[in-house]
Formats: sequence, C-alpha cells, structure tokens
Amino acid sequence: MSLIHRFRKTLAIGGSVIAVAATVALSPLAQAAEDTITWKVQSHWPGSSSSYKDSLERIKRVIEDRTDGKLKLQLYEAGALFKAQETFNAVSRGVIQMGTISPAYAQDKMTLAGVASGMPFAFRNVWEAAYFHKNMGFEDMLREEAAKFNVYYSTDKVYPTEMVSKKPIESWDDFTGLKIRSSGALQKFLTEAGAAATYVPGGELYQALSSGVVDAAHWGAVQGAASMGLYEVAKYHVHPALNIAGTDAFIVSQKALDKLPEGMAKIVKDALDEQFWVRTNEYLYKEQITLAKVMADQGVQVNTMPKDVQDKLAQVAQKIWDEEAKRSDKAAEAVQKLKDFLSDLGYL
Repeated sequence: MSLIHRFRKTLAIGGSVIAVAATVALSPLAQAAEDTITWKVQSHWPGSSSSYKDSLERIKRVIEDRTDGKLKLQLYEAGALFKAQETFNAVSRGVIQMGTISPAYAQDKMTLAGVASGMPFAFRNVWEAAYFHKNMGFEDMLREEAAKFNVYYSTDKVYPTEMVSKKPIESWDDFTGLKIRSSGALQKFLTEAGAAATYVPGGELYQALSSGVVDAAHWGAVQGAASMGLYEVAKYHVHPALNIAGTDAFIVSQKALDKLPEGMAKIVKDALDEQFWVRTNEYLYKEQITLAKVMADQGVQVNTMPKDVQDKLAQVAQKIWDEEAKRSDKAAEAVQKLKDFLSDLGYL
C-alpha cells in the first residue's frame, strides 16, 4: 500500500471517529432538550396576591430545582386561561396538568369540599387543623375522593379566617346588631347566628366599611385585612377565628403524574407535602408580625368575644356541621372524626 493511500485511509477513519465523537458529545444536550417537560398551571390567585408569590412561585422553584429543570411549571394567574371555578374540571380532563383552587370550587364533585373549606367554630388553633389533616387522615380522605376524577389533591396550607370590626363585640346583642361583609358558608353561618351578613365584592369592601354599609368584615385574617387597608377604618381585630381551614389547595392531573419519568412523580408529591408545613408555619409567622405592626402603627386592638357569645356561635356552628355530614357517607365520617377530635381536646 502506498504512503498516500495509507494517509487517505487514516484520514477517513479519523473523520468517522470525530463524527461519532461529535454525535456522542451532542446527544445528551439534544436529549436533555427533548426530555424537558412543561406543565401549565392555572391559579385561583391573582398575580398580585401574596399567595401567588409565596405559594405558587415557591413550588415552581422547588420542583424545577429538584428535577434539575426537567419539569418546568408555566404559571397563569386567575382568569388567564379560564374561570377559577373551572380549574378542577380542566385538571380532571387533562386540559392542563396542574392548578390551585379553593375546595369550595369543587363542591359539585367532592362531597368533602365543605369540610375542607372549614367548619365554622371548630378548631381553635392552627396546629389542630394541621393535625386533623395530616395525622388523622383527613388529607388522605380528600385525596381518595379527588382520585375518582383523576386528580391528585394536596392542601397548600391551613390558616384562620378572622373578622375586623368598627366596634367591639362585648355582648350577644353587639354581635347580632352587626352588619357583616361575608361570603360562602361563613355568610350562611353568620346569618343563622343572627347577624346581618351580606356579600360585598373585594373592590368595594373598603368603601362599604368606611361609609357604614357594613360594620365588620372578613378578608382572610390579619394579612388580608392589612393588604386591603381595612384597619384604617376598622380598629378591632376580632378573636377567635370564624374558622381555620385548608382553603387553598394544589390539584394535579393523575395522567400527567403517570407520564413523568421514573422517580419524578415522587419529587412532585414530596414537594407538595413539604409545602403544607412550610406555608402553614410561614403564614402564622407573617400573621403575628403583621398584627404587631398594625397594633403599633394604626392603633388596632384585639377584641376577644365574650365566652357566652362564643358558646352561642358554637351551637349554631354544630348545626351547620350536621348539615354538611348529610352530603355523603364520607362527609359523615369526616364530621364524626372532627367531633371526636374536638371532644378529645375538651372543646365539646
């Protein structure tokens, strides 16, 4: 073989090796791009909401970090894709892969949604609601019911709903004489208790309080009231909470979970379970520091309703619990579990 022929053959072989090496070197990058999964996530929170940032954007960071960017969440604020009340159906059908809801939005599907939204005057402390969800099996019951609709359910946090008032509540007559801005199950509860409860949209709430259309209102608890400027016109923050509940939740398409690469679904579920504790504790912390601030800066006072008022409200509340128990066998089981727990704590 001539020297020239040998040289040409070596060049050809070398070129093939280089080409193969280049293909091997590039293929992981190409594969990585192909393996990146993007989920659409419709929220029930507006982008300006503190929970949009503290809850939704947090879970996005955690999941993307723990999957090395292989699973990305594309976030949409409330109303961006469709109405918040349609999110459960969209996730159930697999139209989108994930969402956040209030359980009240799924009442037509989940008979436990009313219990999840919060039984009035049940828990007295946030840790009790957390224990009921995670240690007494209520979260498992919610997941079992949601699973019938191909949905994985995970409570974001538990937190209180508390009133602000323009005047202190020092007697039952004081309470029943109030005009209270409310909504949903709590509006029904307050009405049945004897107050004049009425719905006022969030955008009109400050004006309604300042002008005397209503005397009291609830918008979350301290953080919610402060964010709406309500303490400028209502100087009493009322205890105890009207309810303490998991009124925010993540829902995930089971089909989307099943399509994830091995091990990734567990990362998502573990991140959501961790979120419950992180956000519940963070929310409580922010409640306390916000209350201290409005007391110092705006002269807000904590008004604890007298025991006789609390006792009467508790009696009305238990009738509502019993009504909720009639929705299904599972709802009856959950309400009985709640009553047994509260009895053990000495509340009933």
